Amino acid sequence: MTATATATASRARSRERVLPPAITGQEFILIGVIALLWIILAFATPGFLEPYSIQSLLWRLAPVGIMAIGMTIIMVTAGIDISIAAILMVCSVTLGKLIAEAGMNFWLALLVSMGLGAVLGAVNGLLISYGRVPAIIITFGTANLFQFVGLKIFDSKTVNGLPASRGILGPGAEGRIAGVPIAFIIMLVLVTLAWIYLRHWPGGRHFYAIGDDPHAASLAGVNVRWRMFIAYVVMGLLVGLAAGITIAGGTSTLDQSVGRGQELMTIAATVIGGTSVMGGRGSVFGAVLGALLVQTVATGVTQLGWPSQLSNLFVGIFIIIAVGADLIRERRRKARL
Repeated sequence: MTATATATASRARSRERVLPPAITGQEFILIGVIALLWIILAFATPGFLEPYSIQSLLWRLAPVGIMAIGMTIIMVTAGIDISIAAILMVCSVTLGKLIAEAGMNFWLALLVSMGLGAVLGAVNGLLISYGRVPAIIITFGTANLFQFVGLKIFDSKTVNGLPASRGILGPGAEGRIAGVPIAFIIMLVLVTLAWIYLRHWPGGRHFYAIGDDPHAASLAGVNVRWRMFIAYVVMGLLVGLAAGITIAGGTSTLDQSVGRGQELMTIAATVIGGTSVMGGRGSVFGAVLGALLVQTVATGVTQLGWPSQLSNLFVGIFIIIAVGADLIRERRRKARL
């Protein structure tokens, strides 16, 4: 084999690592598992396929799916963000106070929430990308910091009198178009745009290159620190958007439990969807499938009248299987190199 042919093959293998398949085998498996669960639940609990049940499931899927987009981008760079529940809390209480107490227009307040989320994400991004501190350490610290900020904004009180204008992103009739939740439609649009960007734009493929080998990516001309910084800013921005959906459901009162456990739900959805915990591989489409599986399990457990703890058990099992499969794939890939 000539030197030119060898170089061409090397570049081809590099592109293959950076650019993931359009739909992976794990995503096909997820689609099959979800379809099987829906069939089982349709027979086990007739109410599962009722329009309101499906609409409610899709609405609950939306905020987790939106945050999973950002988590996918971060995890393909071999990072992680466990502060998103605290960011969601800060954005939610800020948004709630703006519309309930300051009388601000909901959409304008939502933009403020997204901007605030981006700022908090930028804090993580600066410390991780330019401070060169492991993401899990930084985001664990900022999670506590942001939670403290959120509690101070709450000021040991609930936010009462949330206006009906927030219902446009809620699960009710005013929050649906042709029976489909608007929040779910927004999620689909964002997932489509993110999928196209990550797969077909050089800037999107840079995230995969960083997760695969940051040193090699830097030598190839990728601004590694800037890309990692942007990943966390995007994560914060999407959390700020998810806050608008989160407060749109439920009662007109917002309490300090808002956002609790959402970081685990989002990470679970992303990992179950096939994003590698080691970086370099992942898909927003898979992350949304993972989120749909998690929400399907939660809905099924509730409608079957089983203890809610079983939902966490099943999700935990799915995570272990997904991570195990990822480790096996990684070992096989390294063995072929």
